[in-house]
Amino acid sequence: MLTTIILYGLPLSFTLLATCALTCVVSGLVLFLFRLRVTNQTLRHPYLDKQPWERFPFTIKATILLDYFLRLSFPRSKFWVMGEANRLLAHVEPADISGRIKWPLIGFWGGCFLGLAAMLALWGLILLSMAV
Repeated sequence: MLTTIILYGLPLSFTLLATCALTCVVSGLVLFLFRLRVTNQTLRHPYLDKQPWERFPFTIKATILLDYFLRLSFPRSKFWVMGEANRLLAHVEPADISGRIKWPLIGFWGGCFLGLAAMLALWGLILLSMAV
């Protein structure tokens, strides 16, 4: 039974990991090369009122983009990081944001998070296959 799960799970988790990596790279390139200015102008993060985008370090830039993703993906959540993003971006109505702005953000961060889960599953299956 376990061998069958490993037999089907290993290629599936690897394929999912590779797909997530490709999605993250393509969405990230589109976001950073073509849509970043429009995204920042549309969603207007409060941090950008204090300094321009170029003066922030990469970690703060990634945090701003993560807040955009969390606001668009979980608009009613009041829990933890999602709640903080919803509080900071309360002026943004996710239903009014066009798909042209949404898909690079959701593809980038969704690919990262789903890819992490796929990587954990892949490593777990590899460790299980070594034990069998």
